[in-house]
Amino acid sequence: MSLKLAIWDMDGTIVDSREVISTSMVRAFEAVGLIPPTYDETRQIVGLALEEACRRLAPERTSEETLTHLVEAYRQAFIARRTEEDFREPLYDGAVETLERLANDNWLIAMATGKSRRGIDAIFSMHPLAQYFDTIHCADDGPGKPHPAMCLEAMKKMGAEPHESLMIGDAVFDMQMGRAAGLHSLGVTWGFGTRPELEAAGAHHISEKYDELNLELDRFAADPERGA
Repeated sequence: MSLKLAIWDMDGTIVDSREVISTSMVRAFEAVGLIPPTYDETRQIVGLALEEACRRLAPERTSEETLTHLVEAYRQAFIARRTEEDFREPLYDGAVETLERLANDNWLIAMATGKSRRGIDAIFSMHPLAQYFDTIHCADDGPGKPHPAMCLEAMKKMGAEPHESLMIGDAVFDMQMGRAAGLHSLGVTWGFGTRPELEAAGAHHISEKYDELNLELDRFAADPERGA
């Protein structure tokens, strides 16, 4: 019997983290005396490991010492934002229902995220999501996106082959990672990436809402060629 493994991104796919990431990045740049990036600039690095994300956003001649301070300033700004009274990091409508449906339909469910373990734990403390994930792979574990390592490790851990697995994410780096691992890669438009960007990154299908994504998941599960 063929397995079904869904490997999920977190930020911008399951959790609406657009505000907290953008605000924290602005505050981090201000803290080290650099001109903050725009939201459009920040959204294009979401999914990368934090160090690489800051490196790409920082001015070309930024020193290694300043980059180190910037990374730590982002961590501190992110933690501080979470303690503020008006803080919200909601789940996207349909996320929990989809994860629960997949679990009930005997899918294996993995996470491949640019978040740290601490960031994942923070999400789990806010939302009851931990129960849905059979295996979790993050920026603390080794090469980050778009390297295929997290997808390859998820498949290894679950005993699944590429033709039994797919990647779901909202960013260019998710699609690049999934394709590099040989996976059917599904893009979603409600997070950080745009449809043209996801298409250019090689998405096999792009969904505008969770209902559409669920239909595509069902098509993958029902495909007689998938287990060939």
